[in-house]
Amino acid sequence: MIVLFTDFGSRDPYIGQIKARLTEHAPSQPVVDLLNEVPDFDPVAGAHLLAAFASGFPSGTVFLAVVDPCVGTARGAIVVLAGGRWFVGPDNGLLSVTAARSEGVKIWRIDWCPDALSPTFHGRDLFAVITAEIARGEFPADKLAPLEKLAVEFDARDWPCVIYIDHYGNAWTGMRNVPSNARVTASDKTFRHGESFGFVERGEGFWFMNSVGLLELAVNRGSAAGTFGLKLGDPVEVHLSE
Repeated sequence: MIVLFTDFGSRDPYIGQIKARLTEHAPSQPVVDLLNEVPDFDPVAGAHLLAAFASGFPSGTVFLAVVDPCVGTARGAIVVLAGGRWFVGPDNGLLSVTAARSEGVKIWRIDWCPDALSPTFHGRDLFAVITAEIARGEFPADKLAPLEKLAVEFDARDWPCVIYIDHYGNAWTGMRNVPSNARVTASDKTFRHGESFGFVERGEGFWFMNSVGLLELAVNRGSAAGTFGLKLGDPVEVHLSE
């Protein structure tokens, strides 16, 4: 299985071009669009989201992960094996949180360069080809060189801010394992805990632990972002009851 995780969006041609390249090189592999609306140009937010999603996929899954504002520069291109799953993408920190939280981590630098490499589209020309080869079960050892560590490593601790806002206006944070008796504040608003939407009044704001284990701020049948003015990067505080 190949899983796409990018900031390429869904209305532009980029994902279609990547899927065409994957189909060319790994025609029997299913391709899953996990998230192509990662916050633009934000590998830190992407790193925490990817780490939350990864454990929900079986061993052997190959993630093509691209949030790459420095594409075409001297930043590295890498393959990471972490927790039995493969990750292909730029060495800009995007894969670092997953690596830090996983067992059995191995890292390779991609030394290979295709004959035609767009300086603005390594996702299609470089990463997709390597992803396809790994997904076919043909590890491209001739295109890779072992690395001891990543060039860019983000802090893998929980990140107390808004890292993603979905189309409902729910605000995802980078925080895990928050006890239900905690009070959560963001944008000068205090949120109480609710197990799910049906346990609070319509229009009421609350927080819950979402399906991938991240603290999320929401409004029942409304938009937390719109109601409370929540934006990407807004700090979120957790206050534990004594």
